[in-house]
Amino acid sequence: MMPSRHAVRRTGLAVLATTLLTPLASCSLVGGGDDEGADGRGEVVLLTHSSFVLPDELVEDFEAAHDVDLVVRQPGDAGAVVTEISLNPDDAGADVVFGVDNTFASRVLEADALLPYDGELPAGADAFALEGEDRLVPVDTGNVCVNVDTAWFAEQGISEPETLEDLADPAYAGLFVTPGPVDSSPGLAFLLATVAEFGEDGWEAYWERLLANDALVVDGWTDAYYGDFTATGENPTRPIVVSYDSSPAFTLSEDGASTTTRALLDTCYTQVEYAGVLRGADHEDVGRELVDWLLSPEVQAALPESMYVFPVAEDAELPADWASFAERPTAPYQLEADVVAAGREEWIARWRDLAAG
Repeated sequence: MMPSRHAVRRTGLAVLATTLLTPLASCSLVGGGDDEGADGRGEVVLLTHSSFVLPDELVEDFEAAHDVDLVVRQPGDAGAVVTEISLNPDDAGADVVFGVDNTFASRVLEADALLPYDGELPAGADAFALEGEDRLVPVDTGNVCVNVDTAWFAEQGISEPETLEDLADPAYAGLFVTPGPVDSSPGLAFLLATVAEFGEDGWEAYWERLLANDALVVDGWTDAYYGDFTATGENPTRPIVVSYDSSPAFTLSEDGASTTTRALLDTCYTQVEYAGVLRGADHEDVGRELVDWLLSPEVQAALPESMYVFPVAEDAELPADWASFAERPTAPYQLEADVVAAGREEWIARWRDLAAG
């Protein structure tokens, strides 16, 4: 790859995370400490997943407007964030959480770890709100989809898979990598897609076939996409990976006229990411302003290139490449929130047993 914009974006994430956001357990985009930044200003702490990043200039604008330093704590993927909040609902060591998605949302809500939000949502965001719930605020959306390296398949003269069932076909043995569902929200979304497709009585048999077909399970999305995936990975061995419907918009050819990957639109599961003010917030007012900022036109417009997700604001302009290469599914998998809440922990436990052999 060139590297493509996708590689630049995610490699940029790694560089930015290393340069700006380390150590992951407690880090600051500008300042440091608990209550006061290095320059004597106050701090607002954002608890989020390890893939969070926004342009420096937007962060600096927010800090200047509110006379604070934005401190970012990143304990891991979304599952790790949710676990931390659920274990410490009264004091999660932050003011705001971002990145809780619809697969994990009920755990945070059941822990009663969030305060109500009474701010105004941008046009279009209501469509992604949890019914009857004002503590989690929708910020972005997308679809977790299996992606394939089309260039690899063309070179090998092998037909590309199209469906979840295809992934268990011996023709694709040893070609698929996915993050696991324990701590990875894309990994959990993929598990939920298999539950939606094969049902409560059939998804385990599917996973048995999938694992017997030498599917590789890794800890997180970055491990899969930037480790093993042949189109983008540092140690490329697998041309099929769980990623997003927007991913092909970032794996462009050198001339930008085509993409080298494709999302399999019959494998997708809808994902919505939320933000909320934590009940133990030390700076509740600035925390609410931080949530407002995540919904602002400037941040909503930056989300596609920064975290390649779709903004919830319907009037946010998308990058030109997305219109050409970020094709969206017309009928993605989706389980009702109460179904996910009731079944998630049992499904994960049963999946653990399968993965352990």
